[in-house]
Amino acid sequence: MTTALALLGYALLAAWCAPVLLTRLTGNAATVHPAMIAWLSAMASALVSAAVGAAILARTGADDWPTLTRLLCRGVAGTGCTPQVYGSAMYEAGMVILAVLITLAALVALWRYGRRTHRTVTRTRLHARAALLAGRELAGTGAVVLDDPRPAAYCVAGRPAAIVVTSGALAVLDQPQLAAVLAHERAHLAGRHHLLATFTRGLTAAFPGVPLFTRGAEEVTRLAELAADGRAARSAGRHALVAALLAMATGTAVDGMAPVARGALAAAGYAVPARVERLLRPPAPRLAALAGLMLAVVSCIFLLLPAALAALPG
Repeated sequence: MTTALALLGYALLAAWCAPVLLTRLTGNAATVHPAMIAWLSAMASALVSAAVGAAILARTGADDWPTLTRLLCRGVAGTGCTPQVYGSAMYEAGMVILAVLITLAALVALWRYGRRTHRTVTRTRLHARAALLAGRELAGTGAVVLDDPRPAAYCVAGRPAAIVVTSGALAVLDQPQLAAVLAHERAHLAGRHHLLATFTRGLTAAFPGVPLFTRGAEEVTRLAELAADGRAARSAGRHALVAALLAMATGTAVDGMAPVARGALAAAGYAVPARVERLLRPPAPRLAALAGLMLAVVSCIFLLLPAALAALPG
């Protein structure tokens, strides 16, 4: 009983308090992959703790329902919980209703997660097929072009996957910039970032309003973009990627050799200024190493704490 309450209490604490800690540690994105692991570890830790704690309570209730109801009553009311209270028919009925509501809530969460995940996978595969059928192949790149004046490029996981570039993007990108954009999208596919997005957004649908999952999904998406930026910059060139980001965001061709103007950054749109700033001024190696070490310790704590709580006597 003590173990179950400790696990459930920790799950609630992690769900509401872990985002505050992780936002402070990962907000500057000094190191990307350890930051993603930290967020995912926190989510997994909270889910496992809640599931194990609930399973222990369910097993205790199945084996000895009167003992469970008595311990819960005393855990809430203390000495005010007398045999007349926990032995009354009204209290027993309330406990049964509570157990039914908790079970229904868990089933609804599982259903919402499954529905969101199924819809995401289905739409993604249909989108990939439609893009491959409707688009024309961009020679030598493996990408397809869709006729659309709006500059855009994205990847769609499927069987097979597709990298889509619009005609509007081709109008504002030169060859090095296009290579950088394609490298960015290939990095998303190689890193399986679509799986992370499906997992975290499914949790957001299953547990709406829970900060760890709602904020975590946003942060994992942001960090995935930075990870793809880093890989693309190494293969295609940092300045070409910066110019491509600005050209895509502003809809205007940008000279990759020219310095970045403040006006271009201001007009670049959501998240692009931060990405450009990080590409032009990457974190110092010492800062990145220190941040990575701190996040590794935090991730280990998240992963090991449920096991430690599960080992508590009682």
